[in-house]
Amino acid sequence: MTKKKKILIIDDDSRNIFALSAVLRAKSFDCVSSLTAADAIRIVKDDPHIDVVLIDMMMPEMDGYTAIPLIKDILANKSTPVIAVTAQAMVGDREKCLQAGADGYISKPIDVDQLLSILKESARL
Repeated sequence: MTKKKKILIIDDDSRNIFALSAVLRAKSFDCVSSLTAADAIRIVKDDPHIDVVLIDMMMPEMDGYTAIPLIKDILANKSTPVIAVTAQAMVGDREKCLQAGADGYISKPIDVDQLLSILKESARL
């Protein structure tokens, strides 16, 4: 039996977390979540079994651009992918997310098939 892959969802909107978790759990992923980047950093420090991180780029207090490098420095498996999730879909936003250290990018509203494709490609899940 294969172990479920664990995804950390970081978003300041609990509705987004609920929707993403429901979709991903239906696809046999294990989901943990955080409403703040600071809390997510604590989760990453305490749980070495995170397989992928989905992070909202626009959050109060600490945004994804600041949090991604901090999270990547902590990750037990340095190849664990961090995927930027953002409502910012203007020209250059994808590149800005990748420059911040994201391994992938998806814009909101999230297309589930596209998300699963990104997870399969970048996270090898």
